[in-house]
Amino acid sequence: MDHTVWALQTRYFAYNGRGVLAVDLPGHGTSDGPPLASIGAMADWVWALLDSLGVDRAALVGHSMGALVGLEAAARQPARATKLALVGTSPVMPVNDALLDATRDDPSLAGRMIVAFAYGRRGQIGGMRAPGLWMTGGGLSLLARAWDGAMHTDFSACNAYQDGLASAAKITCPTLIVSGAEDRMTPVRAAKPLLDVIPSASMTVIPDAGHMVMVEQPDDTLDALKAFF
Repeated sequence: MDHTVWALQTRYFAYNGRGVLAVDLPGHGTSDGPPLASIGAMADWVWALLDSLGVDRAALVGHSMGALVGLEAAARQPARATKLALVGTSPVMPVNDALLDATRDDPSLAGRMIVAFAYGRRGQIGGMRAPGLWMTGGGLSLLARAWDGAMHTDFSACNAYQDGLASAAKITCPTLIVSGAEDRMTPVRAAKPLLDVIPSASMTVIPDAGHMVMVEQPDDTLDALKAFF
């Protein structure tokens, strides 16, 4: 995906006194370069980006693979992460073999598979609050714009990442976990082990939302982030 999935939340914080960076990782959205092949490389890239902008400390928010990136980034440089919000997350994200193969061999099929699992019931039947917009169609369109190879690289990186709980134990900043009650990709039960490992971690479960929490229930997601920050 790209930074556009955070449109409501980033706009709110930017309009209310925060310096906000909605990041496209390399090979995504409008960022050049090949997609990075591991969660660790993505985490290091985030800090390198902040270094280039002269930003010493930051609060980090990530969704799905981005949540793993945020988790790993906060673990690698804990003194620089002021707060951490992990949306649609679990310490490991194994990928079904059929889906992983499809991301390489048939990205169009992979996109349809992802959308079928990523949205909750309300999102599948037209739950978009803005009249005339099609939530799952927007998801398909976004995935169709992905750079060549990015989808397979991303899902392979998630599938290979095994350091979630070990890295979580190194996190020292306040942490919020936001989960969709109907998430079938990173279910609530899969995220709960992080609560046992990260000091001062808390969880908010968003009703009527699947994995795409910030798109399916943007106001509830914003409310959770506002209360946390």
